[in-house]
Amino acid sequence: MADHQARSNQYNYQANSNLVLQVDRQLVDKRGRNEATGEVKSLTGRLTGTKMGDRAIRTGNKEKEELEERKKKKFREDDKQKKNGLSTYDLVGVNYKPTTRETRETYEALLTAIQNQLGDQPRDVLIGATDEVLMELKNEKTKDREKRSEIEAMLGKLQDTHYHFLCNLSKKISDYTQQSNNTGGDEVGDIDEYGVNVEFDDSGSDEEQERNFIRDSDSDSEAEGVETSTSHFLSAADGGKEAEEDAEGDLYLNPREIDAYWLQRKLNDVYNDSHEAQKKCEEVLAILEASPDRRQAENQFVLLLSMANFNLIRLLCEHSKMILWCTKLSRANKADKKEIEAQMKADSQLNKILKQLNDADDGSQPKKKRKREQQAAFADAPDPESLVESELKPKEALDLDELIFDGSSHFMTNKKCNLPSGSTRQTKKGYEEVVVPPPPKPDASSETLVKIADLPKYTHPAFESFQSLNRIQSKLKEPALESDRNLLVCAPTGAGKTNVALLTMMREIGKHINSDGTINVDDFKMIYVAPMRSLVTEMTGSFKKRLQKYGIEVNELTGDHQLTKEQIMRTQLIVCTPEKWDIICRKGGERSYTQLVRLVIIDEIHLLHDDRGPVLEALAARILRSVESLNDDVRIVGLSATLPNYMDVAAFLRVDPDDGLFFFDNSYRPVPLSQRFIGVTEKKALRRYQLMNELCYEKAV
Repeated sequence: MADHQARSNQYNYQANSNLVLQVDRQLVDKRGRNEATGEVKSLTGRLTGTKMGDRAIRTGNKEKEELEERKKKKFREDDKQKKNGLSTYDLVGVNYKPTTRETRETYEALLTAIQNQLGDQPRDVLIGATDEVLMELKNEKTKDREKRSEIEAMLGKLQDTHYHFLCNLSKKISDYTQQSNNTGGDEVGDIDEYGVNVEFDDSGSDEEQERNFIRDSDSDSEAEGVETSTSHFLSAADGGKEAEEDAEGDLYLNPREIDAYWLQRKLNDVYNDSHEAQKKCEEVLAILEASPDRRQAENQFVLLLSMANFNLIRLLCEHSKMILWCTKLSRANKADKKEIEAQMKADSQLNKILKQLNDADDGSQPKKKRKREQQAAFADAPDPESLVESELKPKEALDLDELIFDGSSHFMTNKKCNLPSGSTRQTKKGYEEVVVPPPPKPDASSETLVKIADLPKYTHPAFESFQSLNRIQSKLKEPALESDRNLLVCAPTGAGKTNVALLTMMREIGKHINSDGTINVDDFKMIYVAPMRSLVTEMTGSFKKRLQKYGIEVNELTGDHQLTKEQIMRTQLIVCTPEKWDIICRKGGERSYTQLVRLVIIDEIHLLHDDRGPVLEALAARILRSVESLNDDVRIVGLSATLPNYMDVAAFLRVDPDDGLFFFDNSYRPVPLSQRFIGVTEKKALRRYQLMNELCYEKAV
């Protein structure tokens, strides 16, 4: 006990406080001279030549840049596949689709052989012809002589070596019978026609077998975590690999997305009628509530929504409880909401949905869905510079891509087409034909044609080969020849709009005639804008001939025919394309070329709606600005084919609708025009191609 007490006392502070001990330096960390000790020190004299923030730099979002780079790489790979592969889009409607590498190579060789026989034809025609040839060669019920005659009827005369080569290639295709009997399109058609029970099988392997997809687990795009393209390609003979999109994200549904009107919005996208969508919405909710059995609900949805909305039906069946209870929860008031939440907590499956509604996102979304949302978040995220300028968020984000017309300038908003009276419609084998008779001519008994002799004498040389103006030109004689107001003339092709333009030129020439009959050619210039170079050349030759006696210099200005500054200065009438005149008048400060322009005639002004429309719009706007700001005396004359919105074009050109706008329909044509519209309904590409050739020959001859 005494020894223990002595050992304890030797560690007391009183026993060790006055002892001097040496430190073992090996056990102590060596500290650098300038190492921080934790004490406050002044930086005076240490920060020389630098200021606060000198090394601050702005950096972009690295994750966003990495995703963009992967996306570009994926698109480059897809483009390479498209160049070397066979798109499944081209295979729509055919009986055979190769599934193995060997059969794909054989199929490509067969395509090449048929292309050599048919020549340069569209892809769908070649694939249709290949499918027809395979069908004949694989038909065991017909004799070899009959097979050859049928194939020669499609492809033309074949040499023996070429025919035997096709036969040998067809024998190498070993999966033809299986594929032709198991096409997915036929199964859907049978279901729709005979009312077979619809089952949605989520098995990936079964779905692959139905669609004849080949899964490639070693795809580079999947290894990098990038979405694969929605277009699937079968590799060509050089041995590529096939990509497939995972359908997992298409069926994913987040409970947070479902509000009181989620289902109605989905149905409104299908029916485009709010009342019909609301009615269908209530019926769908009634089915979801009354049909706990999935198969029974599937049948009722097919009867209610039809097989055309297959994806929507599948989504409703996959998340029936989620859609029903989330819709109920969103529509309920506070008192009913508590009762619904209590019912959901009592059910284990509904309780999970309720937790997803109440909790934050736990990352349980499928990988592809999360990736799409992440990319969207990156795209919508502001740059660091915008965060510095302002932290205000816009109340609404407008997606301009959704406002783009799918058909570009050919976009049609008319959903119905009413044929004129007397039109006939005939349905024939493989095509339909609609015949529209020419409209009756209006009563011209009260109209008087203006004779050339009644025009001012100085205009006669320009109309030497004419006895009188036609109906349209006679109506436009006063506004074109006797006034300086802007004009817009809408008339059918061949109605004489060129002579109307010549009348406006005569008006400008007449203002610069001296008393002795000479013309001051240095006091004015006229511009005739035509859309095509061939039309520019044609109009230049015509105006040169008709204005030769006036001493008017006419020149064309196109990409093929350039003019120097001296040539432009001594030319009175320049016939040019819109792009060339846009280059000349684009510089606002350089007015040496344009200050003498007194008349601008724009032919085919209806091309404002075309791809080259912005150039015409810029030309007209530039002229109107010079008239308003510089008080230039420039007259604009627009010539156009028949336009549906001629009032809008007239307002743009500052044309008075009462005395400057003239619209003539097809009844003013000098020669009545009967129209025939032929729509080929044949589905097979080869037969459609042959039928179109036959119809063209028949109608032309």
